[in-house]
Amino acid sequence: MLPQYRTVRAFGTAEIVIKKSRFIGFAKPVTTEEEAVAFIEGIKKEHWNATHNCSAYMIGERDEIQKASDDGEPSGTAGKPILEIIKNQGLKNVVVVVTRYFGGIMLGAGGLIRAYTDGAVAGLAAAEQVYQVLHREIRVEIDYTWLGKVENELRGRGTLLGETAFADKVTLLCLPKETEADAFIAWMTDLTQGQGVILQGESRYVEHAELS
Repeated sequence: MLPQYRTVRAFGTAEIVIKKSRFIGFAKPVTTEEEAVAFIEGIKKEHWNATHNCSAYMIGERDEIQKASDDGEPSGTAGKPILEIIKNQGLKNVVVVVTRYFGGIMLGAGGLIRAYTDGAVAGLAAAEQVYQVLHREIRVEIDYTWLGKVENELRGRGTLLGETAFADKVTLLCLPKETEADAFIAWMTDLTQGQGVILQGESRYVEHAELS
């Protein structure tokens, strides 16, 4: 799993008008090709009367799945420019559709490339770009006498926290970055003087608006 990658937060859409043609950009995060195809088909169904529904998606840790469709526009003027925007913005696990309603004025190959590029940029901006950062779940079980000190130290360290369970002892769900997990465990062991019970869990991605 990648330590981190850039993607979009959620579904987003935006519209631009170029020489009376409407270009509507749609973007969404996806993790599988099936999700991407279903999204594209959904847009096509919703905008069945559009002139074109051009699309592209890029999925996988190494961008191993890349597809683009001109959907009837001249070859290379729509799908490829959309895919290039995804690449140029350094995004992963993203699908983009740009829907066109023809306004009666021909744009030419260069004009189409610019229009679909701008439509993709608008859709991606509306979907809000974020980072997915890999974190490790680490549960720390301590006596209540340690709670105040440990919580203060965690806040000072800037560690993300999940739910806290209160029983005979307190269990804190800590979410350090995967790359810092081993150092975190050593630090926590030292902090609690070896009295804390530390259990490692799964690794999972957490959304960050920016990288720290």
